[in-house]
Amino acid sequence: MTTPANTAERMLPERDSRRQFRALLPIIAPFLTLIVLFLFFSVTTTTFNNPINLNNILVQISTIAILATGMTFVLLTGEIDLSIAAMVTLSGVVSAHLFANLDLREPFTTVVPLGVATLLGFVSGFASTKFRIPTFMVTLAMSLIASGLSIGITEGRIVFDYSEVIRTLGSGRFIIPEAGINLRVLTILAAICLFIGFLVLRYTRFGRYIYMTGANKSAARLAGVDTDMMVIAALTICGFTAGLAGLANVGRLASAQPTVINGFLIDTIGAVVLGGTSLSGGRGGIIQTVGGLLIYGTLRNGLDNLPQLQTGAGVFFKEFITGIVLFVALIVNVLLSGRASRDRT
Repeated sequence: MTTPANTAERMLPERDSRRQFRALLPIIAPFLTLIVLFLFFSVTTTTFNNPINLNNILVQISTIAILATGMTFVLLTGEIDLSIAAMVTLSGVVSAHLFANLDLREPFTTVVPLGVATLLGFVSGFASTKFRIPTFMVTLAMSLIASGLSIGITEGRIVFDYSEVIRTLGSGRFIIPEAGINLRVLTILAAICLFIGFLVLRYTRFGRYIYMTGANKSAARLAGVDTDMMVIAALTICGFTAGLAGLANVGRLASAQPTVINGFLIDTIGAVVLGGTSLSGGRGGIIQTVGGLLIYGTLRNGLDNLPQLQTGAGVFFKEFITGIVLFVALIVNVLLSGRASRDRT
């Protein structure tokens, strides 16, 4: 005979399995989306799943991947950095200016711009935490400072001379003919950044403190975490990765341009959010960021390969479609984080 106790015992494993599924859903969903997009573009285009094109996707998202590593740290603390696009421009301009106009060579043309970008990231974090200014406003001001410096240093002119190290970072190739390996150095650099970020967030005390800060600053402080220092560290890391991306971007474009490419900011935040990292902090990570990068790269590349969007009015709807996907991802991000239900409570 079935008793209430037996019924309750049977329900407990079902509840546990549902909880586990809900916990895994934010991680699984981006990769399911990636599979759907990959199959869709493979069927609707003739060139998408070509090995050369798939390698192009990796190259296209490599610079964004470096930026996304640092942005993941910032978003996990519940903050945001709007200065990364200007930091990319500034670090590239500083490096090229030192080489072309001041006749400095390595390691100065690499170390100095990285130091400048890292320092500005630190200043943003320090000003935000010590003066209680939202990072949204601090990094917006820092973006204007960095872009103004870029234009002032170059006097608005493009610089075409830069070091061989910068050229290798952006355009070099790592080739092993016997093993059939032919990868861009930029792609390898992006993979290294993501891997280091993964190790730090997953296996270090600092990584746990980053999550605790974003999940609940008050509780983290009571637990002994210096949350201000975590925010400063996250923005400093983001400044460093922006500087590194800027150096690689100069080598990729074969010039240092003083004009800020705002697409870097939108694409970076979009990729991290698409992967499932919460804008409110405390949930996500590098694995989710990798998923978001692959989704964003697949979507961008797939739309470029769709015959319907290559001619006529369809050319002008690529950004619109990308924006719609990002908008839906933001809504899904909030729903999966459970914030809507907590607010109602």
